[in-house]
Amino acid sequence: MSTAQNISTEFSADEQTRFRESGFLICRGLIADEDVAAIRTVAERDLVECRGDIEYECDVRYPGAPESPQAAGGRTVRRLRQAFSRDPVFARLLKQPVLVDRLKQLLGSPVVMPLAHHNCIMTKHPRYSSDTGWHQDTRYWSFPSGDLVNVWIALTEESEENGCLRLLPGTHRAEIRPQHLDERQFLRTETPDGRAWLESAVTAELSPGDVLFFHARCFHSATRNFTDRTKFSAVFTFRRMDNPPIAGTRSASLPELLLQ
Repeated sequence: MSTAQNISTEFSADEQTRFRESGFLICRGLIADEDVAAIRTVAERDLVECRGDIEYECDVRYPGAPESPQAAGGRTVRRLRQAFSRDPVFARLLKQPVLVDRLKQLLGSPVVMPLAHHNCIMTKHPRYSSDTGWHQDTRYWSFPSGDLVNVWIALTEESEENGCLRLLPGTHRAEIRPQHLDERQFLRTETPDGRAWLESAVTAELSPGDVLFFHARCFHSATRNFTDRTKFSAVFTFRRMDNPPIAGTRSASLPELLLQ
């Protein structure tokens, strides 16, 4: 439903505490119907036209993904990258106080959005989507601190059946050691710590317009889409002003957006 006029632009004290403790928080109905529809229109247009910077399922080689572009489903899109440059709707979205004011509470003011990470529309298709193992988004990022916050905006229904996110509460504060991770930096779930963390896993089922805020170090995963409809989500990452990307790395390869 459309965002109501009386929805607060800030987290309550209790919500801030829950975010600090668990590493994530869901805000229901935060984005208005008309904004969700506008983003969906851009996503569906660019998906049909294969417009712009695209990541295909075969690029990641996760379980369930086609093995190559020549295989069946080899041109299945995983992400429409560089969302911010695709349409002015994203500039309008990212100026909304319901997002900016909350991010300032979590990160301080001003807030900076790196364009090199996330900044995309995630698409999860029937048949040729893939399983994403438990991971932290910071595994391949280069910042002095891993204290970044992701904003995940549901553009369609997200459920266990179509591969919504699952999260491990509190893992953003855990001490992660080499033995916890495999060669691709995914969580080894057979270790004692891995098994213990999995016992507390939470499923983030969302409706269009719901927003999931989650810490970039909070372990999360998702299955492939087992339905017959494509799932769409818009995802962005934010940092504090005093946590700039390390020069010469991929994190510093693109400009950034300053949110006042």
